Amino acid sequence: MKYVLKKPLITEKLTQLQAEGKYAFEVDKYASKEDIKRAVKDRYPNVEVGSIHTIIMPSKPKGRFTPSGYVEGRKKVWKKAIVTIKEGEIDFFSEI
Repeated sequence: MKYVLKKPLITEKLTQLQAEGKYAFEVDKYASKEDIKRAVKDRYPNVEVGSIHTIIMPSKPKGRFTPSGYVEGRKKVWKKAIVTIKEGEIDFFSEI
């Protein structure tokens, strides 16, 4: 797997978890916890990874109005990982 960590997730609820040392990422759907742990260590070398919780987010219905009528569809299934950091800190806002 080339890209395990797709992007960090920054919401109000997940920002509150960062005070506890927990960070959330959108990850590849087929990534294992060991793959995620290795990717976090490679991307952020100054942190020590504790535990990892993964959640597969279900598909949701989605639609929009167009000039030719209503178009229905679904969002894709994706995977979220919540990583607990033992030591160190990740700053998402200083990255480019």
